[in-house]
Amino acid sequence: MAKKRQKFYKTPVIAGKYKGRNIHIPSINTTRSSKAVLRESLFNTIQFEIVGRAFVEVFAGSGSVAIEAVSRGAAKAWCIEKERSVYKMLEENVNTITNKEIEILWGDSFELFDTVLEELRRSNLKAFFYFDPPFSIREGMEDIYQKVFNLIKKIDKDLALMVILEHMSGLDLPEKIGEFKLSKTKRFGKSSLSYYYSSEKE
Repeated sequence: MAKKRQKFYKTPVIAGKYKGRNIHIPSINTTRSSKAVLRESLFNTIQFEIVGRAFVEVFAGSGSVAIEAVSRGAAKAWCIEKERSVYKMLEENVNTITNKEIEILWGDSFELFDTVLEELRRSNLKAFFYFDPPFSIREGMEDIYQKVFNLIKKIDKDLALMVILEHMSGLDLPEKIGEFKLSKTKRFGKSSLSYYYSSEKE
């Protein structure tokens, strides 16, 4: 019996030097990809601050957010993805569009996050951290947000310009996580973006 091929879709890079280049995104049954409208809103918020900075996409999926970041002028990006089939798609996207500015890591985000923090310290770049964990309504993910909060608490404010969390709309987020304070939340249907700034934001 022939192996069933994984479904994928395409979404274009919205703006910047890679504008219009297509990114493959997995089927919604495998992973949630950030909606184009959500991605556009994110970069409308940080577009003037991203140039020359670093970007960390912690649950990367297809890498669409990190690719958008480097397209708009980020100097370096890191992507972490655990699901093997999705990682292969991430690898293909990065190698097709840009393999110079993005470093991809295969494995558990909770295990590899310290590795990225160490690399970021060596890079001498301040970063935007983007967390898009699986929704907590999925089986086995009931404590996912608390685990993400614990990762955020590991981030030294000297490394980060901003922490952005994509999450279920209606989720009651803390006003402060580690060194970072909640600034605003924007809702996009079932998903929302919340922005946390360091008290010493540049």
